[in-house]
Amino acid sequence: MDRDYVIYAQNDISSPMSREEAIAKVKEYAHKGVDAYIMSREEGERVKFSNEFNTPEWTNEGGYKKD
Repeated sequence: MDRDYVIYAQNDISSPMSREEAIAKVKEYAHKGVDAYIMSREEGERVKFSNEFNTPEWTNEGGYKKD
């Protein structure tokens, strides 16, 4: 249960990782100016096989604020 999260970035899905690892990785992406999203491993599998990723609506309202 330690590795229940994946990251969707640049039309790719990461390997499963812990919540803490996923948060750190998304912050790294954000500092590089790359949009990245944390999702459950199950959602990652759905996106991987359907090629259907819907950008969350809240990202257009600010999302993660870069330093």
